[in-house]
Amino acid sequence: MIKIKEAVIVEGKYDKIKLASILDAPIVTTDGFRIFKDKEKQNFIRSLAEKRGILILTDSDSAGLMIRSFLGGSIKKEYIKHVYIPELFGKEKRKNEASKEGLLGVEGVSKEIILKSLERAGVFAQDSPEAEDPITKIDLYDDGFFGKDNCTEKRKILLKKVSLPSNLSTNALVQMLNVFMTKDEYKLLVKEIEESL
Repeated sequence: MIKIKEAVIVEGKYDKIKLASILDAPIVTTDGFRIFKDKEKQNFIRSLAEKRGILILTDSDSAGLMIRSFLGGSIKKEYIKHVYIPELFGKEKRKNEASKEGLLGVEGVSKEIILKSLERAGVFAQDSPEAEDPITKIDLYDDGFFGKDNCTEKRKILLKKVSLPSNLSTNALVQMLNVFMTKDEYKLLVKEIEESL
């Protein structure tokens, strides 16, 4: 696993699965063209970009380029690194036919090609310091954000306060909270939420 500082933006869940086996980094999907209308996800990606920078790694077909262009036009350029995979003809294993343009997407190229593409874009693997006292799933449970009475309402408030998408899994929420805040900041936010209920 290669640890990188930036968050990686990909098109779909199969791209995310592929990259999760290679990179230790937050990986966010655009859900294809849904990103064009999903203001919540746009704001989330913008926040991520400002906090730690993003790598845009879309397919090399016209759809991937449209998504890349859309994101590139809505986020300040200094927060973005563009990572391009080469145009390789072929078909992903899980599909019955090749895509309309006949090109392999992120999910279909090899680990070596992805690593070479990252290197070409100036992304160097580096150890980012681990938080000394990270926020954990146990913290979220103890603080009533899942598995307890009233957890759905509390979780909605938390997600809104930190500008995160409402459909994040608990594991993704833990990861993103650690990106955006320290444990102390999290505890202050918990206290604020408790007082608002």
